[in-house]
Amino acid sequence: MRKRVSQDWTVYKKSAINRWSRDTIKSLSTEVVRLSSTKTSLMKNVSISSNSSLPERSPKFSLTRMQPAEDLAQLGQQILQVALSHSDDSETALTQIAKLLGEAFQVDGCIITFAPGVTETSVVGSWYFNAAVPVSQQKLLQPLQKLAATIPAQASLLAIDNLHALTHEVLTEDKDLLPTIKAVLQIPIWEQNKLSGVVSLLCYDVYQWGELAANAAQQLMTSLSIAIAHLAQAQSVATLQRQIQTAARTKALLNQLTVASRSSMELNQLLQMAIASTAQALAVSRGSILLLKYVEPQLRNRVREKLPRAKATIASEWSQDVQAYTCGEHHHKIAEQSFWLSECGLCQQALMNSPQPVAIASQSDLQLSDLTSCLAPIFDFSQFPSALILPIESQGTVLGFLVLQHCGDRHWHPEELSLVELVCAQIGTAIIQNQTLRQVQSLVDDRTLQLQRSLEVQSLLYEKTRKHNEQLRQLNQLKDEFLSTMSHELRTPLTSMSLAIRMLRQQGITPERQAKYLDILEEQCDREINLIANLLKLQQLESNQAPLKLETIDLKVKLQALSQSFKQTWLDKGLSIQLDIPKSSLLAQTDEEAFDRILQELLTNAGKYSHPDTTVVLQVTHQVDLQLNQIVLQLTNTGAGISEEERKYIFEKFRRGQGVTQQAIQGTGLGLALVKCLVQHLNGNIEVTSSPTDDSAAYETCFTLTLPQTFAR
Repeated sequence: MRKRVSQDWTVYKKSAINRWSRDTIKSLSTEVVRLSSTKTSLMKNVSISSNSSLPERSPKFSLTRMQPAEDLAQLGQQILQVALSHSDDSETALTQIAKLLGEAFQVDGCIITFAPGVTETSVVGSWYFNAAVPVSQQKLLQPLQKLAATIPAQASLLAIDNLHALTHEVLTEDKDLLPTIKAVLQIPIWEQNKLSGVVSLLCYDVYQWGELAANAAQQLMTSLSIAIAHLAQAQSVATLQRQIQTAARTKALLNQLTVASRSSMELNQLLQMAIASTAQALAVSRGSILLLKYVEPQLRNRVREKLPRAKATIASEWSQDVQAYTCGEHHHKIAEQSFWLSECGLCQQALMNSPQPVAIASQSDLQLSDLTSCLAPIFDFSQFPSALILPIESQGTVLGFLVLQHCGDRHWHPEELSLVELVCAQIGTAIIQNQTLRQVQSLVDDRTLQLQRSLEVQSLLYEKTRKHNEQLRQLNQLKDEFLSTMSHELRTPLTSMSLAIRMLRQQGITPERQAKYLDILEEQCDREINLIANLLKLQQLESNQAPLKLETIDLKVKLQALSQSFKQTWLDKGLSIQLDIPKSSLLAQTDEEAFDRILQELLTNAGKYSHPDTTVVLQVTHQVDLQLNQIVLQLTNTGAGISEEERKYIFEKFRRGQGVTQQAIQGTGLGLALVKCLVQHLNGNIEVTSSPTDDSAAYETCFTLTLPQTFAR
């Protein structure tokens, strides 16, 4: 696409140069609007004395020396080149074009803006001769945009020689906003009879815009129109791409928060995950979640007539410099960072404006808001000049604030605000659920104690307990997703055990059948025990509490023993195993129990999904160079494949391939998750590939396990 755009721009530039050459010969025929202190007139072929002196400048171009067919063409080419080379940064492109025009026209300043509605966000490019902005950029834009709105359709220029002597009604109330600007030349950029942009040339002294300036401005309109159109299109494409990326981040983040809120994760862990994921998704420097503790209860529908007494405490915090926090000392440290709501004007504004966000793009926005004198120290606007504060609200009560800050100026886009609002809604729900669960648990305990102490109030307490139990039942529905995933593997063994027990109760059962049913009971009981053991082992590994027992083992001996064991297990299915290992002994320092468990799970998994009468290949290689000393094990089987979508979550807990339940393939979805945790526990890595074989009905699936030969703590 870039190649095509480059070719189109080459055609545009050639056409523009030819047009400039033709326009040099022709007389001016477009309309120039000239506003003076005595009248407002519309003139054709304006003829203004070109003897009026220009301010002293040392630009690259000079209107007094500029030849339209040569210098203007060169300037136009530079404008096009700037627009093409900075398509991904409209503000930089407009700023460089403003510099080229400002130096060429020898003025004190130049501002270029898109017309309202051309782009989703306002983009401004500006240049000033002495590198200092005379007044606030925002104050300059308002009257200049009003001036541009008065330009008739298809008029080429708007010239003002003395702005402060002007009696035109458009600027009557805005003259004070331009105390240092005396003369303005505006060049409107038209596209299909619509205003797409405005170039404003500014002078600090009264100045009569001569025919030379008007002629040069009109000659540059073609290149300016092409450049503005290209940058506007590039800005629109960039906005669309950003919206698509934000939508993808939104989906992933909300899914993550939804899963976390339905799990047994503690509230502080959920808040930490939420702020870290949100800050990383928006690529900001740091973020934090503040929770409010009110001195007085807050009624749901009470009007906020005065500021409530409340204390804000940092519940979780994330920084780009420190991307991981522990729940111990650091959590205690940030919990001590608290302040009263009355001590921070920014939080007061966020509370009073709830549910609207407070967005600060730069230090200048903060100064205009008059909040600099009353800020909590945690915000530190000297290092993080931009900020976004959104209230975390539930049923009309503000529970706290989500704060995002960046180390530079940053515009907060609407789609980003929508994302953070959704995150705040999820956080608010999680906080209420946590508070409700604790309250319900406390109430249930109190009511149970009262029932034990006094039977006289049993009927009254029974009704209250029933209501609270109903609330508890509704809260427990949040865990249905987890329980539904486990239900199949929990019920199947129990059903088999129940059936075996009933059969054992029958009279006259033979010893052979009795032994068979006892074997079923033992097998299914072991299945339940293994399921619980896997869950406990996973929890131990995920919390980094599993001990590490390092031993030096001979991989050749270990793998030969395992292969013999699985040969016997796979006899009924006709599977065979092929070992490809070094001839000499290969020693490795690792945790023998964890290593055995990894290979057993992988071989068991290969046996489940291999086609009958195929061969499972286990290959071991030793990779040694200046930087590496590692052992690579590759386990390959032929059978049912793993789709690309399934490979993304194959190592997650309780995730199984499509159709395995219908095919009656036993499993809980914990085996590969346990393998992943054990491999990480051993400082290793595991990957999986699956590709079709010559036989389209079969796939070759390969698990590649990489472990260090010598364990480094």
